Amino acid sequence: MTVQMKCPRCEHDNRPEAKFCEQCAAPFERGCPNCGSLVSPGAKFCSQCAHPIGLDEEHRAVNRFLSPDNYTPKHLAVRIMTTKRDLEGERKQVTVLFADIVGSFKIIADRDPEEAQKLLDPVLDLMLEAVHHYEGMVNRVMGDGIMALFGAPLAHEDHAVRACYAALRMQQTIARYAEEVRRVHGAPITVRVGINSGEIVVSSINNDLYMDYTVVGQTAHLASRMEQMAMPGSVLAAADTIRLVEGYVEAKSLGEMTIKGLAHPVEVFEITEGGFERTKLQAAASRGLTPFVGRELEMQQLTKALDHARGGHGQVVAVVGEPGMGKSRLVHEFVHSSRTEDCLVLETNSASYGHAASYLPVIELLRHYYFKISQRDNAKSIREKVTEKILALDPSLQDVIPPLLDLLDALDSGHPFQSLDPLQHRQHTYQAITRLLLRENHVQPVVAVFEDLHWNDSLTLGLLNEIVVNARDARLLLLVTYRPEFSDGWKGRPNYRNLRLEPLPSESLTTLLHTLLGSDPALENLKNFVLDRAGGNPFFVEELVRTLVDRKVLEGSRQNYRMVKPISGNEIPPTVQAVLAARIDALAKAEKRLLQEAAVIGHDVPLSLLKEISSLPDSELRGVLNSLQTAEFVFPTQLFPDLQFSFKHALTHDVAYGGLRSERRRDIHQRVVVAIEKVYAGRIGEQVERLADHALRGGLREKAVTYLRQAGTKAADREAYPEAVILFEQALDALAGLPQSKEAIQKAIDIRFDIRNVLQPLGDRDRIAARLNEAEELANRIGDRQRNGWVQSYLTEQFWMLGRYRESIEAGERALAVAEADLPLRVVTNLPLGLAHHTRGDYKKAREHFGWNAAHLEGGLASQRFGMFVLPAAFSRSFIAWGLADTGQFSEAFNVGEDALRIAENANHPFTCGYAHLGLGVVALRQGNLRRALRSFERALAAGAFADSPVGFAYVALHFGYALALAGRANEGIPILEQSIEVAESKGFVARHSLRLAYVSEAYLSLGRESDALKAATRALELARKHEERANEAYSLRLLGEVDLYRGNLSDAKHWLTQGVTLAEELGMRPLEANCHKGLANAFDLSHQKSNAEHHRSISNSLAEAMEMRFWG
Repeated sequence: MTVQMKCPRCEHDNRPEAKFCEQCAAPFERGCPNCGSLVSPGAKFCSQCAHPIGLDEEHRAVNRFLSPDNYTPKHLAVRIMTTKRDLEGERKQVTVLFADIVGSFKIIADRDPEEAQKLLDPVLDLMLEAVHHYEGMVNRVMGDGIMALFGAPLAHEDHAVRACYAALRMQQTIARYAEEVRRVHGAPITVRVGINSGEIVVSSINNDLYMDYTVVGQTAHLASRMEQMAMPGSVLAAADTIRLVEGYVEAKSLGEMTIKGLAHPVEVFEITEGGFERTKLQAAASRGLTPFVGRELEMQQLTKALDHARGGHGQVVAVVGEPGMGKSRLVHEFVHSSRTEDCLVLETNSASYGHAASYLPVIELLRHYYFKISQRDNAKSIREKVTEKILALDPSLQDVIPPLLDLLDALDSGHPFQSLDPLQHRQHTYQAITRLLLRENHVQPVVAVFEDLHWNDSLTLGLLNEIVVNARDARLLLLVTYRPEFSDGWKGRPNYRNLRLEPLPSESLTTLLHTLLGSDPALENLKNFVLDRAGGNPFFVEELVRTLVDRKVLEGSRQNYRMVKPISGNEIPPTVQAVLAARIDALAKAEKRLLQEAAVIGHDVPLSLLKEISSLPDSELRGVLNSLQTAEFVFPTQLFPDLQFSFKHALTHDVAYGGLRSERRRDIHQRVVVAIEKVYAGRIGEQVERLADHALRGGLREKAVTYLRQAGTKAADREAYPEAVILFEQALDALAGLPQSKEAIQKAIDIRFDIRNVLQPLGDRDRIAARLNEAEELANRIGDRQRNGWVQSYLTEQFWMLGRYRESIEAGERALAVAEADLPLRVVTNLPLGLAHHTRGDYKKAREHFGWNAAHLEGGLASQRFGMFVLPAAFSRSFIAWGLADTGQFSEAFNVGEDALRIAENANHPFTCGYAHLGLGVVALRQGNLRRALRSFERALAAGAFADSPVGFAYVALHFGYALALAGRANEGIPILEQSIEVAESKGFVARHSLRLAYVSEAYLSLGRESDALKAATRALELARKHEERANEAYSLRLLGEVDLYRGNLSDAKHWLTQGVTLAEELGMRPLEANCHKGLANAFDLSHQKSNAEHHRSISNSLAEAMEMRFWG
C-alpha cells in the first residue's frame, strides 16, 4: 500500500516523493535546527535529538495556518472557548465566505518555494485580517484560500453584512499589496470571493478552535460555487445573501445561472461597493408586541364596534396584520381600557403546538377567565365551581353544564354525554358555549377575544363560526386576531369588519422612540438611524433599541438613556430573528440556559413546570427569571393563583427554542414530560396533547405512542378528525422507532385501525386503503387471525364504497369466518356485507345479513354502536325496510322502518335518526307517496349530525332531490341532486352512483332537458353494468326507455323498457316492474298498438293495486 504525504497546510494527499504540496506549494522537507536531521511534516520534536521543532520561527511561519487557534484573534478565541459547551449543537443563521488566490500555481512555478511562500502568505494574512476585522471565524485555510463563517459559532444579527464588508475590505487591501508585488516582483496577484447565506448546525468546537458543522441545504456548496464562478478581483453572492444586505452594499444582478449540483438556476449578484450602512426592513421578518403608540384610528374603530354591540347589535372584528405590527398590543390596550369597564372581558389565544389540540383556546378561556380554575382544583372542585356559576347565572342553563365539564375534563365517568355521537357531541358543545355567551350578554356586554386564529384547531374555528352566526342580536363583541395568510370566511356579513394594521407612520415611531429612549438631544441622530432601519414595524424599533442597550451603545433606563459610544452600523440587525439570536447569545450563561428551558416548555411557561425542569435552586431561579423579565424576554401573564410567565414575542420563543442543540432540546423535553406527569397528576387527561408533543420531541417513543393515541382518541370523540389523523399518524411514526415485538406489531395494527376510523368520515379512500393493506400484511406476518378478521371487515366496507362488490363480499365472508365468538366483529361486518348484496340487487342475501343483526341486537344491545357512527340495530332495520320497499312489501317495510326510528330516538342518536328517516323516506318514495317521502327526507336533513357528514348528505340528497322532481319541483330538486353527485364524486363514493345519475336523468327529463337526461341515463347504465349493480341497472334501463319515449324513438323505448321489465321481474323489484309496464303501455299507445298497450297497462295497474302504490311519473 502506497503511503501518501498529507499536506500540513491544506490536507491535500500528495505523492510520497513530493517535496512541495501539489495544491498549495507548502514545502514538506525541513531540517532540525539543532542536529540538521530531516523531520516529518507536523512533527513537534526531532526524532534524532528531541529538539522542540514547533517552537522555532521557521516552523511557526510554515504551520501558523494549520489550525484556527494559530490565527484567530485572542478576544474571539476567548469568547468562543468560554461558551463552547453551550454553542455546540446550536443552529445558526450564517453567511459562508470562500476566497482564494487566482493562478497561484503560475506564481510559484518558476520561483524558489520559500520565495513563493513569502509572496503568497501575506495574501492569506490579509484575508484573515479582513474576516477578523468583522469578527468572522476563519474555519479553514485551504492551500491558497480560506473558508470563513459569519454568525457562527457566535451569532451576529448582521452576519451577511459583515461577510460582504469583509470581502470588500479583503479585495481593497489585497489589491494594494498586489500592486506592490507586481511592481517589485512582476507577479500578478488577485483573489476571488464567493458568499452565500443559510443555516448550519455547529456540531463541535475542538480545543484548537476548529469547528465541525453540519450544513442545512446548500449553504456552503453554493458559496463555494460563487467563488469558483467569480472573476479575478470580484465578489459574487447568491440571492439569499443579497436579500439580507439590501441597503448596505451596492450589487448588480448577473442574472440566473445554472449551478452544478443544484436542480434550479440561481440568481447571482456581483457586490461592487459598500453602501451607507442603511437598511430597508419592510419585509415581514418579525413577531411579537411593541409598546402601544400610533393606533388612534384603529382604537376608534374598535370603540365604535363596541358601542354597536352595547346597543344589541353584535359585532365581529378581525384585527389582521403581519407579525410584529402590534395586533396583540392593540387588543390588549383596548380591552384593558376604560372603554370596557362595564363589560365581561374573556380573552384567550392559541399556541403553535395546539393545532391538533381540540378546543384548547376555548378550554383555556373557560378555565382561567370564566371559572377561575387553578392547577390545585381537582375534578370535584371544578364541577362545583362550574355548577355554582352556571346556576347562579341562569338555572335554565343546567343542560350546558355537561358539555362544559367535558371540555374541562371533569365530567363524571359514564355520563351519557360522553357516549354521544361525535357530531352530536360537537353540536352540544358549540351550543353550550354559544348559549353561555349569549346569556351573559343579558347581564353585561361581553367582549370575547380569540387571538392567533392561524394556530387554531378546526373545532375552535367551527365554534367561532357558530358564535358569529348567533351574535347579530347580542350585546357581544367578538374580537379576533390573525395573520394575513389566514382567511376567516366571514366577509360579507353585515356585522363583520376587517381591521388591517398597516406600518406605523414616522410620527408615531418618533413618539415610540421618545418613550423608549428619552429626550436627550444627543440621541436625535441615533433616533433617525433607528427610524431609517425600522420599516414602520414597531416591534423592530423596540428590538433595535434593546440591541443597542445590550451592546452598551446606550446606558441608563427607559426614557433616560444616553449614548456612551458611537454606533458602527454593524450592531443593527437586518432581520428581527438575527436581533433576537444575538440578544440571546449575549445573555449570562444562567439566563440563556433558563430562557432556552422555558422555550422548550412553550410560549406560556407555568412556574411550577419551570422549577421542575431547571437545575437552578429556587432562590437563584427567581433572580435569573427577574433578569429575563427586566430584559423583557418574558413577562408575567398570571399572578394568582398560579404564577405563569409568557414570552414577550412569539419569535423570541422560536429563536430561543430553535437555537438549542438537538441533544439538549431532547433532554429538556423529556424532563418536561416527567414534570407534567408530576404537577398534573390526577388530571393527565387535560394535558395529553402537551404530553404527546413533548414525549415525541423528547424521543420518549413509548410514552409518545400512548399519549398520541389518547390525544387522537380525544380529538376523534369531539369530531376533530383532521387533528385526530395527524395525532394517530404521529403515534404510528413513533411506534416504528421501537423494537418490533409481537406486541408492538399488534399495536401498529390497532393504530392503523384508529387512522382508518378517523379517515372514514373524511372520505379519504386512498389513505384508508393504504393503511388497511399495511394492517393486513402485519396481521398475516404475526399470524393474528382476529385482527386479520377486522382488516377483512373494514375492507368489506372499503370495497363496497368503491363499487368492488365481489371483493367486498369475499372480504366480508373472510371476516365472518373468524367472527363466530366475536359479536362486534360479526355485527360490524354484516352491515357492509348487507350493503354489497343490496346494491347488487340480491335483496334476499342482504336481508340475511341485516336480519341477523336485527335478530341479535335486542334489548340493551340495540343501543350499542360497537365503535361505529350509527347504531347497527337501527341501521340494519332501515336497510331491511329499503329492500322491502324495492320489492313492493310496503306494509312490512313501514313497520320495520318505524322500529328503526324508535331505536334511534330512544337512544337519542341523531346520526342514526337520520338514517331511520331516510329509510322511511325511501319506502314512501317507492310507494309513490311523495308528501310522506319529502317529510321524511326533510327530517333526515334536520338531523344535523347526519346531514353534515358527506356520506349522510350524499344519501339523503340523492332521494330528496329525486322526490322533489317527481313532485313537480324539479327546479328545486336538480341542484340538490347535482350537489349529491358532486359530493359523491369528490369523495370517491362509487356505490349507488349509477342511481344518482338515473335520478337526475328523470329530473332533467321532467324539465324537457332531453339531451342532459340521455347523457345521464346512458352514464348510469354504463356504471351499473360495470359495477354489477343489477338493481340500479334496472332503474337505468327504465330511464333510457322514458328518455327515448319522450324523444319519439318508440322502438328504442320499447327495447329499454322491455329489458327493464325482465330484469325487475327477475330481481323481484315489483314497483319498478309496474312503472316499466306503464312506460311500455305508453309506448305501444303511441305506436297505435292498442292490444299491447292494454296488456301492459293491465299488468301495471294490477301490480300497483296489489301494492297500494302510485306510479312515479
